[in-house]
Amino acid sequence: MAEKAKKIAVIGGGSWATALVKILTAQEGVINWWMHNEASAAHILKYRHNPKYLQSVEFDLDRINVSTDLKEIIKPSDIVIIATPSAFLHGLFGEFPKALLKDKIVFSAVKGIVPEVNEIPGQYYHKYLDVPYENIGIICGPCHAEEVALERLSYLTIAAEDEDIADYMADRLANRYIKTTISDDIFGTEYSAVLKNVYSIAAGVCSGLGYGDNFQSVLISNAIQEIENFIDEVHPIHRDVKSSAYLGDLLVTAYSKFSRNRTFGYMIGKGYSVKIAQLEMDMIAEGYYATRCIVEINKEYGVEMPILEAVNNIIYEKISPFIEIRILSEKLT
Repeated sequence: MAEKAKKIAVIGGGSWATALVKILTAQEGVINWWMHNEASAAHILKYRHNPKYLQSVEFDLDRINVSTDLKEIIKPSDIVIIATPSAFLHGLFGEFPKALLKDKIVFSAVKGIVPEVNEIPGQYYHKYLDVPYENIGIICGPCHAEEVALERLSYLTIAAEDEDIADYMADRLANRYIKTTISDDIFGTEYSAVLKNVYSIAAGVCSGLGYGDNFQSVLISNAIQEIENFIDEVHPIHRDVKSSAYLGDLLVTAYSKFSRNRTFGYMIGKGYSVKIAQLEMDMIAEGYYATRCIVEINKEYGVEMPILEAVNNIIYEKISPFIEIRILSEKLT
């Protein structure tokens, strides 16, 4: 993989896709960038920045090929990085010609569950797009797009079954403000990235209700235990959940002012309805969709996950956050 430069495509027009394009253009080569919104694509080609997300990032137009034609972007690319919201993934690729992905490396930067099929993105690419697992990789944090825009020191974990593929992508993403490590845990890192959004909603709800740092520390300590118990059951391999891909990603999402899932939960804790909270936000809180999906998936495994259940009861069963968190507080240790 390292002997020849690979053409890379980034699929998505949101903040994380924009951040990834910024990171990748720090090195040589042209990045193929697909966006759904034609007006945003035209704006970038005229003014050199995304009008909706990370507006401070200015792109060199000689280093990006922007298009709203998905096939045009994917066909010449060797590596495809998908960074769209999980709720849009099936609509985007459900009818996509599988032959165009043959022999390509597909990296998932999606941090959610595909709701139509209750699968994590890696499983979706394999099962519905015929991408073999050895050609699938995961890009995970802890890393907020907003801090990438500011070029603050950040860390990424690149997971793939093929170490050469992981090494290649780690090298392409590394620069003076991005440090990278590799992993072979494509299932654990992706499920952890999904679950941390659910627990960030819980952290936001508790903050909105007025719970302090003492309680939040116990909540997140229990959350990482739930993550470990779940991913060990789903994919039992040796892993250290104290590493940055798991615990680090949970911490930054649960505590950061940039976390959309925490903000979503905070609004609910403050008395907003789920619908009003969604309308007030201009970005998707992946944890909203992930909560119900993980509850359904866990019916097969039966892992005890009281924080997950509490979030589900609040946002789907419409149980009072005040009552539900009080009940949850008796279960935490």
